[in-house]
Amino acid sequence: MESARKLMTPPWLAALLDGEAVDGAPARDWRLFEVSSDFGQQAAQGHIPGAGYLDTHDFESGPLWNKVPDAALMRVLLEHGIRCDTPVLLYGRNPLCAARVAHLMLYAGVRDVRLLDGGFAAWLRAGLQVAMGAPRRYPSAKDFGSHFPARPGYLVGMDRVRGILDGDEGVLVSIRSRGEFTGQISGYKYISARGEIPGARWGHAGRDGDVNSMSDFHRPDGTMKPAAEIQAFWSAAGIHADQPVTFYCGTGWRASLAFFYAWVMNWERISVYDGGWLEWSSHPGNAGVASGDGERENDRHQREYS
Repeated sequence: MESARKLMTPPWLAALLDGEAVDGAPARDWRLFEVSSDFGQQAAQGHIPGAGYLDTHDFESGPLWNKVPDAALMRVLLEHGIRCDTPVLLYGRNPLCAARVAHLMLYAGVRDVRLLDGGFAAWLRAGLQVAMGAPRRYPSAKDFGSHFPARPGYLVGMDRVRGILDGDEGVLVSIRSRGEFTGQISGYKYISARGEIPGARWGHAGRDGDVNSMSDFHRPDGTMKPAAEIQAFWSAAGIHADQPVTFYCGTGWRASLAFFYAWVMNWERISVYDGGWLEWSSHPGNAGVASGDGERENDRHQREYS
């Protein structure tokens, strides 16, 4: 699949939904899903026609908001009819939700995963149709169709991060705001610790105080900036495609979008540190913690992104 087809435009998706012949059309039995963390409340009030619904709570769990166990991840994919060879088209009101799920699907081994560039807001700006009522429920699948997970290297844990710090090949890239990276703020209401993992390079994110912002990566309309612009500021920080690159943020959402954009740009040696700053700062003895003790919020209903 050409990299340009990994990001869908609203007109392209609308034409696909209307049954028109489109360049780069996915294989048969593709699935379209809205992704959010509100248990489907907003999707029930209006969604892209034909879309199902996926909730991030089924893909990650507290208190550290890491990926759910592999058995649970496979179970939720099969419940929604997703096999390794099922093309999956995702969008979100917050594109970070869709990116988090997209990354975990790629980790699992789903071969064709696409994001709506600019998310649901882009669909609305284009004046396209919105469906009301419950999202679609796709029939379940009996098996995934391949070894699971098929791409385990796309997700790494704290041991791998410590290996990078100890001199293993690789670059650790912080996808956090400048204020977070310099330790001026933690960025999160449920993370008290400020600081940065030692040796991390700043890969940019967005506005200080807004963990939903990826404005350094986006045009004003929320669509992805040209790849050359993103690669330019990564290159200035010593982040290059020929290195093993591990992205992280606070708990994985912004890092997942950076990962997806790197994947769009055909970077091959990429991964996400699932635990991010929340996990790292929560472990006594880890270097880089400027203040606080990594206090975290245990109740998933209290997790805040606004």
